[in-house]
Amino acid sequence: MGGTYTNGAFSAPPAPPAVVPESVSARQFHLQLSVAGLRAQVIAWIGTQPVEVQDAFEYSGSFVRNEPMLETGFAALGYTSAQIDAFFTAAALL
Repeated sequence: MGGTYTNGAFSAPPAPPAVVPESVSARQFHLQLSVAGLRAQVIAWIGTQPVEVQDAFEYSGSFVRNEPMLETGFAALGYTSAQIDAFFTAAALL
């Protein structure tokens, strides 16, 4: 459903927009850091943060996309909102 039929040709409907996951597991997040080549940069940044941030990074069971601390970390790496979405989308597939 949703396709079109024009001049004797059928066109498939457009693909639905990708859904960005609200969160990913710690495993998925850490694996995606490695896949994206960000692990060393993130660990270096985490090391400059208060102990509460360090503990959250090390002991969280999941990472929430819209968590301010997470967004601050990605911003420190120069990531845009769209790049964070892409990171979470890719991580959810791992």
